[in-house]
Amino acid sequence: MGVIRRFAGLLAGAALGAGALVATAAPAQAYSPNPTFSSYYYDTDNCPCSGGNLADPFDGTYFQNDAGGYAVKMELVQSGAFVGKVEFHPNDEKLWVYDTSNDGDTFYVKVGYSSGGTYHNLGTFAAPGTSAVVDYSIQDFDLPEGATVDISVYDDAGLTDLIGAARGTGSAIA
Repeated sequence: MGVIRRFAGLLAGAALGAGALVATAAPAQAYSPNPTFSSYYYDTDNCPCSGGNLADPFDGTYFQNDAGGYAVKMELVQSGAFVGKVEFHPNDEKLWVYDTSNDGDTFYVKVGYSSGGTYHNLGTFAAPGTSAVVDYSIQDFDLPEGATVDISVYDDAGLTDLIGAARGTGSAIA
């Protein structure tokens, strides 16, 4: 009788362990197709800037004056609804990443900059993913004046499914 109980206990433990592995190994749902990506660039020599295509249903966007800077706002829309936005503010060299849809998915923002002929990877960022309708994170960089800032938005943590980008000749400028 004791052998049967031990065997049943082992089977139950194995089943629970396998279930836990499956539950934690499941990937996050991916957008399919990818959200529509729009980007808006502002020469911050001519700012402060707000309204127009910087307006959105969450907090709008406001870029401050920064001589020589170039700001960018990127919007992600799925089936007519906002799912996120990304902003680079050259005045204070901050990246804002917003997840505006509590839909069980997120997107990943890879950032780097070029200055003095050298490229520097700043990392990959995402909003925190809480139960709030709108999540956001702010990254505060210390970039050299005039550095070109490359921003790429991906649908997956492995950075293989590019949604859109502001990089190269379309990059932001710190």
